[in-house]
Amino acid sequence: MNAPPIHRSPAREAAEGLLKAADLPTSDLTDGHMKDFFYCGPAAAPVGLVGIEMCGDCALLRSLAVAESARSTGLGRALVARAEEHARSSGARSLYLLTTTAETFFHRLGYIASPRETAPPGIRESREFADICPASSAFMVKHL
Repeated sequence: MNAPPIHRSPAREAAEGLLKAADLPTSDLTDGHMKDFFYCGPAAAPVGLVGIEMCGDCALLRSLAVAESARSTGLGRALVARAEEHARSSGARSLYLLTTTAETFFHRLGYIASPRETAPPGIRESREFADICPASSAFMVKHL
């Protein structure tokens, strides 16, 4: 199946709605973050969302969410590919992520588990890494 069009810069309120429905954190998101977020579906009610946070020459993939009605359609894979492309074009050489539920999904996309203590300083200083995601989260990396 062909993925629907992917748009950039969702409204923060709409993004937060999908993230909350997926039980993902929103407490640190600002309007400024949205310039590095991508979504599919209606602007007021996206069905898929992903973002990156640049941290020097690496980036943190964050907030991948796909509405239950759109799962198993390839949408998550398409959103991650778009985020990887954006990270690469923004100067990132590696893309990191934290997950408590999607380690297998990301492994299929080429991400490998990495010890948290190997996180680069920019990633370690992010609120998502330092404060929001539990220490039990899988820490993964993909070199771009």
